[in-house]
Amino acid sequence: MSREGSLEAPTRHALDWKSEEFYNEDSLNKELERVFDICHGCRRCVSLCNSFPTLFDLVDESATFEVDGVAKEDYRKVVDECYLCDLCYLTKCPYVPPHEWNVDFPHLMLRAKAIKFKKGEVKTRDKILSATDTVGSLAGIPVVSQVVNAANKNPTMRKGLEKVLGVHPDAILPEYHSNKGRKRLANHASTATPEVVGETTGKVALYATCYGNNNEPHIVEDLVKVFEHNGIPVTLVEKEQCCGMPKLELGDLEAVESAKNANIPVLAKMVEAGYDIVAPVPSCVLMYKQELPLMFPDDADVKKVQEGIYDPFEYLMLRNKEEKLDTDFKTSLGKISYHAACHLRVQKIGLKTRDLLKLVPDTEIDVIERCSGHDGTYAVKSEYHDASMKICRPVITKVQKAESDHYSSDCPMAGHQISNGLKDDTSPKHPLTLLRIAYGIE
Repeated sequence: MSREGSLEAPTRHALDWKSEEFYNEDSLNKELERVFDICHGCRRCVSLCNSFPTLFDLVDESATFEVDGVAKEDYRKVVDECYLCDLCYLTKCPYVPPHEWNVDFPHLMLRAKAIKFKKGEVKTRDKILSATDTVGSLAGIPVVSQVVNAANKNPTMRKGLEKVLGVHPDAILPEYHSNKGRKRLANHASTATPEVVGETTGKVALYATCYGNNNEPHIVEDLVKVFEHNGIPVTLVEKEQCCGMPKLELGDLEAVESAKNANIPVLAKMVEAGYDIVAPVPSCVLMYKQELPLMFPDDADVKKVQEGIYDPFEYLMLRNKEEKLDTDFKTSLGKISYHAACHLRVQKIGLKTRDLLKLVPDTEIDVIERCSGHDGTYAVKSEYHDASMKICRPVITKVQKAESDHYSSDCPMAGHQISNGLKDDTSPKHPLTLLRIAYGIE
């Protein structure tokens, strides 16, 4: 076999997650050993996350100094450090399909997580943290949200939370709002007239996401304001629940299917009615663009949604391509330290957020293409928080050295992870918020 990487464009195989073979642990271990041996001989991904240093340490400390010297039960240590950022597949690995070695490290880790979940070896804490709809509904009840938010900022309460659930006391936890994003827009009616431009229909169905709805509803409002400022009417999708990404990362693939069954018919109906779909959180867009199509390759409605969903800045730059974007900006943004989120980069659409913000006069963008190490739940878990902050350290250092007017990330959780590392009184501003400021929209 050639040890040279493939020169062909990477491709992705469908995930055969309903087959008996997928859950065969002996088969899994053979594939883990095969792929780990390839990774051990390459080591290009050592700086991406903690999975690879964990693997290489296991090999280097084994009796044989090879993967065959690593105990099979220690394979899980590598799996547990993977949070499916997908960057190894996208940016580093030369052996991804169609290369004959057929290495898909993230989906191999997903298979291992699915087997672990099926065996009932997942902590209650992890089930709770990934139940974003349930937690958001309970924590978003008036008065309850105030109590929860206050408790999350109380050092004594946080130490208790660590003992009970294993949530690190130094991790930033999201705030919850009783005045949710969908509630704020419930009576919203757009007066803009849609205009078909290029591949865009000019009218948008907003999938608010559980995070945008429960935790940072202002981002949802900013999106609507910016789009309608550009003459693009925005309508809330009729109903929605979590996209399933937290459950995917947990290995609970049946819960992912349940979320798909709830969301896809609604979203497909919007696409059929001539709407384009946008969502403010990159992980949610990626779920519909990549993960669900790979899990359900024969579902026509999944394919329909895949082709009809966009990142907000991707959408706006498609309009700009046809000279239909409003570029009459009122306010300079100065210097921005912009963190390109992993799940945005994996969409392979380019740095559209950077490109749009660069259109604002007297605005400089310092792009940071490194993982923040957050992953929604990884950074809040006691056993992984320190590793997450170590992964984020190069990002934090770049922000500190840049001395920018703003720091920002398309992933709001990544923005708060950076804030946690800076340990000052500054806070991130989402790119949609910055764009609203640039337009001078009240």
